[in-house]
Amino acid sequence: MSKLYLVPNTISDTDKNVLPAYIGSEITPLRVFFVEEPKSARRLLKSLDPQFPLSDCRFLDLNEHTSAKDVQGYLPILKENDAAIISEAGCPCVADPGADLVFLAHQNQIEVIPFVGPSSIILALMASGFSGQNFAFNGYLPKDQPERTQRIRSLEDRSFKMKQTQIFMETPYRNQSLLEEILTVCQERTYLCIACEITGPHQMIKTMSINAWKKKPFKFNKNPALFLLQKI
Repeated sequence: MSKLYLVPNTISDTDKNVLPAYIGSEITPLRVFFVEEPKSARRLLKSLDPQFPLSDCRFLDLNEHTSAKDVQGYLPILKENDAAIISEAGCPCVADPGADLVFLAHQNQIEVIPFVGPSSIILALMASGFSGQNFAFNGYLPKDQPERTQRIRSLEDRSFKMKQTQIFMETPYRNQSLLEEILTVCQERTYLCIACEITGPHQMIKTMSINAWKKKPFKFNKNPALFLLQKI
């Protein structure tokens, strides 16, 4: 039977050394890639092997616009070829597309092989000082009021009642407004970790109380970030 490899991508342009060297040799024979973004996938393959024959490869879309029907249509390709899923950044299927295709592979006895690689969610959790025994990744919060305010309050309450770290994110250009709302909505003794530009040259990971964050204003400059909340 064929195999489906899950290939992580870097999460910063400067973290080229975070991927294990063995990945390059393992995927050298592959010619079929399900990718979130072809350009970043090609760049990754070239970084793993400068001689990788990109012109011989098939790059098939697997992103937020890929329908369930399209995923089902990939089954004959999966059955006939060893293939890989490549995320645009980080690990496939973790806050990224790919899970539906992996599930389809399992349903058809196709072996799934994950490779080790960076996950901003796990790296942020590791560095936060919050509970790694009980945590939840909540993705993006609602864009509009009052849903977003209600969601923040709900996450803070859940964190306290379940002793559970709450992890969430926002698009870079809305990070500043989300931070301002968190500081307004949450109680002053709740703790917030901001993990900004993880593995990048300006990485900043800091955990402080809401009260302390209010006294020390922070500017994102549109850098990618994760927010982690823990009410103690």
